Amino acid sequence: MKVCFQGSKVQSTPMTFCGQARTAFRRITMKIALMMENSQANKNAIILKELNAVADEKGFPVYNVGMSDENDHHLTYIHLGIMASILLNSKAVDFVVTGCGTGQGALMSLNIHPGVVCGYCIDPADAFLFAQINNGNALSLPFAKGFGWGAELNVRFIFEKAFTGRNGEGYPPERKEPQVRNAGILNQVKAAVVKENYLDTLRAIDPQLVKTAVSGPRFQQCFFENCQDKAIEDFVRQIVA
Repeated sequence: MKVCFQGSKVQSTPMTFCGQARTAFRRITMKIALMMENSQANKNAIILKELNAVADEKGFPVYNVGMSDENDHHLTYIHLGIMASILLNSKAVDFVVTGCGTGQGALMSLNIHPGVVCGYCIDPADAFLFAQINNGNALSLPFAKGFGWGAELNVRFIFEKAFTGRNGEGYPPERKEPQVRNAGILNQVKAAVVKENYLDTLRAIDPQLVKTAVSGPRFQQCFFENCQDKAIEDFVRQIVA
């Protein structure tokens, strides 16, 4: 299987998730999706504010596709993985910011899906090192554990490190070549253990889980306005019909 999709628009060779080494790039534009689940939905306004503060300076649009409060369309971290998978594989967005109470459930949920490379981030150094060494397309944050006084500052600094400068430069820089190579090998291994056709992976999931994941109005607006894969679009339209 070859799981391949372009990253954000770039000035040099764009990153791909095709198992090969990914080159460093400087972002020109990037569509970012924020998705939060039920246990931490009450913090959505805080996280969205800090993400927008960083993204607006760079001209990056942000789509708040998960729960915005406790009364919103109900989602668990399991749904977040499905949502991220669909948005990233269809190229509707370029990057996903997510999380849960500890950040671990969302991390595991996203990483089981093809085309998703999610890192775990609790401080700005994590965000920087993930961008330079792993060069993925999603971050999971803990929104309850350790989320105390000044947490909003930590979140903003995380986003600054995640979305500033060039990715895939390695750290330390002299380790760039093996780090890029190993990131590519990991993508090859992941591609080898999932289904040949991406849509087959969605069809193999409990249809009710998928339907719940794609039924939120803000998710649908983001997806249908930006989707670049007709087959995935048709699948989602069939699910929500």
